Amino acid sequence: MRLVSLLTFLLSIASFTLALCNRNLNLPPCKENERRALLMFKKALDDPWNLLSSWAGEGDCCNWTGVACNNLTGHVRELHLAGSSGYVPLDGRFVIMPLKNRGLGGQVNPSLLNLKHLSHLDLSTNNFEGLQIPSFLGSLKGLRYLDLSNAGFNGTIPHQLGNLSSLRYLDLSFNFDLMGENLEWLSGLSLLKHLGMNSIDLTNASHWLQVNTFPSLLVELHLSGCKLYHIPSGIANLTNLKVLDLSLNNINSTIPTWLYNLSHLESLDLSDNAFHGEISSSLGNLTALVHLDLGVNQLEGEIPNSLGNLCKLTSVYLSSNNFRGRVSEIFESLSRCSSDQIDSLRFANNNFSGHLSGKLGIFKNLSLLDLSYNSISGLIPVSLGNLSRLEELVINHNSFEGVVSEVHFTNLIRLRYFIANENSLTLKTNYDWVPPFQLSTLSLGSWRLDPSELPAWLQSQKYLQSLNMSNSGISSTIPTWFWNIFSIGKINYVDLSSNQLSGEVPNIVSANWPKPKQHSNSFSISSEFVIDLRSNQFNGSLPLVSSTVSTLYLSNSSFSGTLSHFFCDRSDVPKNLQVLYLDNNLLDGEIPDCWLHWPNLTAVNLEFNNLTGKIPSSIGNLLSLRSLHLRNNSLSGELPVSLQNCKLLLLLDLAENKFVGGIPIWFGQSLVLLSLRSNKFHGAIPDELCSLTNLQILDLAYNNLSGTIPRCFQNFSSMATTLSSKDDTSIEDVRFLSYKVDKTYIENVDFVTKGREVKYDTVLRLVTSLDLSSNMIYGEIPEELTRLIILQTLNLSNNLLTGRIPSKIGDMRMLESLDLSMNQLSGEISPSISNLTFLSYLNLSYNNLIGQIPISTQLQSFDQFNYVGNKLCGPPLEVRCSINEVMPPVGDDKHIEGHLLEDGGFYLSLGLGFAFGFWIVLGSLLSNVPWSNAFSQFQNSIVKKLYAAIVERY
Repeated sequence: MRLVSLLTFLLSIASFTLALCNRNLNLPPCKENERRALLMFKKALDDPWNLLSSWAGEGDCCNWTGVACNNLTGHVRELHLAGSSGYVPLDGRFVIMPLKNRGLGGQVNPSLLNLKHLSHLDLSTNNFEGLQIPSFLGSLKGLRYLDLSNAGFNGTIPHQLGNLSSLRYLDLSFNFDLMGENLEWLSGLSLLKHLGMNSIDLTNASHWLQVNTFPSLLVELHLSGCKLYHIPSGIANLTNLKVLDLSLNNINSTIPTWLYNLSHLESLDLSDNAFHGEISSSLGNLTALVHLDLGVNQLEGEIPNSLGNLCKLTSVYLSSNNFRGRVSEIFESLSRCSSDQIDSLRFANNNFSGHLSGKLGIFKNLSLLDLSYNSISGLIPVSLGNLSRLEELVINHNSFEGVVSEVHFTNLIRLRYFIANENSLTLKTNYDWVPPFQLSTLSLGSWRLDPSELPAWLQSQKYLQSLNMSNSGISSTIPTWFWNIFSIGKINYVDLSSNQLSGEVPNIVSANWPKPKQHSNSFSISSEFVIDLRSNQFNGSLPLVSSTVSTLYLSNSSFSGTLSHFFCDRSDVPKNLQVLYLDNNLLDGEIPDCWLHWPNLTAVNLEFNNLTGKIPSSIGNLLSLRSLHLRNNSLSGELPVSLQNCKLLLLLDLAENKFVGGIPIWFGQSLVLLSLRSNKFHGAIPDELCSLTNLQILDLAYNNLSGTIPRCFQNFSSMATTLSSKDDTSIEDVRFLSYKVDKTYIENVDFVTKGREVKYDTVLRLVTSLDLSSNMIYGEIPEELTRLIILQTLNLSNNLLTGRIPSKIGDMRMLESLDLSMNQLSGEISPSISNLTFLSYLNLSYNNLIGQIPISTQLQSFDQFNYVGNKLCGPPLEVRCSINEVMPPVGDDKHIEGHLLEDGGFYLSLGLGFAFGFWIVLGSLLSNVPWSNAFSQFQNSIVKKLYAAIVERY
């Protein structure tokens, strides 16, 4: 009887369990009032992705997408309504996409209050843009789980959430316009174990974070990116805390001692703050610690030996601080008890020194090791080859030396990223070596490689996306198989620059690369493929380039021939090229009229070649163009009006050509740099240039310009107001590449400052310059020009300027270079010039200035040459100033007339004598370029003074 009863009982339990697992076995349907509540909730929502398409009809709402019911009662207990994220993985990391979340929007209807048994609500990763978190959510007393993260909510967090006394999990993170001002409501969540408030502005809530606001049962606390300036001392009482994330704040303090008392901590992230001082040896108290991240702070000193007490550690991130000490001692500490489970070590960007320990090989589970940007020296230990789980090895920018051979890679079967450039290492392998790994990224820049050829073992790599072998002494040609080794991915990068590679470059195409669609104006692959072959010894014609390539550098070689083959062949194939540098080669002929086929070009550099003819009008089809360099060719004709279509153009450098005509008035409003230097432009400087308010560099020197300096130049606001380091309209990097590439490319330009030509690149965005020298500009220097108070270089030399130096010249306090030489300026030097404390170059020579040179540290430090050709006195000149010296009266017409007549006769006779002797010395002068330039400048000054004397006289 008992046996029958037992069997009956067991069968009942089995039947009940089966019923719970099968919705078709008479489970109760959802409650009608709750079904109606869900339909009302749906009606208030925007659902562009049809995520709630199943919420319709008279069916059981427990079967609807995202709805979970109690299997015994039929009450709705969970709503899983998260959208899909706008974040996508890239090489194990996450990058934000420009797309919005694919989720719900609209309003959150209070009909949810009819779901009396709701315990789980997930509305994360949606698009409730501009909507405040509904305060009625605080009335859902049964909630144990509430996730509103990354959903577009804004405003202030409603204090009614403090009524959710059953809540265990609350995440409000990544609502970037959400603010927390009064956090006292947190104290009502006595059962809360997980609190996520990442990227919520808690600037005004610091008071509440210093007291016992946090629920004492908290296990996880996420306060990343909350604009905190102080450590929330209320954390000290959270003795159950296992996860603490305070990263990406502005906390400026030492690491507080109470933090080392949180003995249950398993994950501690203090990265991206302003923590300073040394790490206490009390770090060893955190024996439960698994993950430690102190990266990107201002911490210093040596890593305490007590780090070796943390036997559960799997990852240690210390990058971008000021730590010092021998790296071998850190490995020694970690080897005491945690070597078996250590997975990731990031020590980059510090001051670590010493040699790598031979014990490196005992970290059997190490998958990531980053020691880059330190001062570690010595040999690479052979034990590195024992790390069979190693996937990423980054040791670039150190002082490693010696030979690396096959034995160093013996068991590195999982290695994917090997970044070791900028060391003094030599790679020696057998010709037939086949590596055990398949790399995605290989960077050996500045290593010593076999000069006779590119390593043959590269052909074994099937997934290679990034290769850097720059400055490695390779003097061979590029083999025909080379382009076939690259696998197209999100980032592709090939750098063979600064070698001695020679011969012709094979066409940059591969049978393995995807084929573009014919007759299409766009390319479908969303990748960056950068190829850098600059500074080699290539010759012959330019190679054809696959549409997969986005950036191509072929500068500083000996490529020859015309551009037609490169630009005009295969015109039916879409072009993805965005950045093209062909400068400093031997290219000749005309610029082809095929720009219509290159719609994605952003930066084009053809300077320092032998190009002739006009700029074709089709260049106006480059609507994305931001940078155009054509300096130092033999281009001629007028500038095409179609250039006005390039409205995004930031940098236009046409210097040292033979362009003619007046200065155009149709330049785009975005221009930051305009250089028309050393051409044949004539006429007056148009006032329309003044509308280019973003100009930082304007160079019109060495033309045939006349007229006066426009007074409206004061409108150049980028020369008159402080530059922002993040100004979107300033000259910026053309292309930024992933940290895996370890290189950025920056715009550069040549211009004259402090009497010499220089090239600016990394700080170009902070440079301001105005150069109108060597023209025939007359009249006075406008006083308005002195409003350009952040101008650094001003050159008005070798013109026909008259009048006085502006009295407010001292307002231009940022001037570093001022050249007013070889004009007809008169009067005394304005005393305000003494305010130019940054001035390191000054030239006032060959004018009609009189009186004493003002006293200042800078003015007396310049050479006498900078003042000659005037009637000045006082240091640094040897001419002493007379106390009773009488200055010529200003406005004495007879005096001026006599002076001009005297000068006119003098210069007329000088001109005749000059003409007689000209051909005697011409040959020798023209055979020497520097002398030729000096001679030309001297000739121009004589002619201009003769012209001025005659014009003024008659």
